[in-house]
Amino acid sequence: MKEINQEVFDENRTEAECCETFCVHEETVDKVKSHMPDDELLDGIADTFKVFGDKTRIKILYVLHSSELCVCDIAQLLDMNQSAISHQLRVLKQAKLVKSRRDGKSIFYSLDDSHVRTILSMGMEHAMEQEV
Repeated sequence: MKEINQEVFDENRTEAECCETFCVHEETVDKVKSHMPDDELLDGIADTFKVFGDKTRIKILYVLHSSELCVCDIAQLLDMNQSAISHQLRVLKQAKLVKSRRDGKSIFYSLDDSHVRTILSMGMEHAMEQEV
């Protein structure tokens, strides 16, 4: 453990709870640092979570969690116009969170894979936990 000057520690202290003394646990820090993904991967993760940061996109993902749907179905369910839904689906598709398939004149959308389903389910579970 490496002790740090208390004055330096006090200057960097924030409103969040902190240790009473600033003491770096070098072995633990080094171990964690060795497993840290590179910045490019972290940027990709952050970009994915940004897509989840829009309420309309979450609604779309939620209805697709239940069933494969076409743009018309999603627009009806969410009481929105097809253009707005189509725009959000494009964002979700670019982020590889949804996929599409053509059936005649209709294009049906579904969640891209089980990872998206899991992320959405865990997000819902976490949000419901906070309400209790």
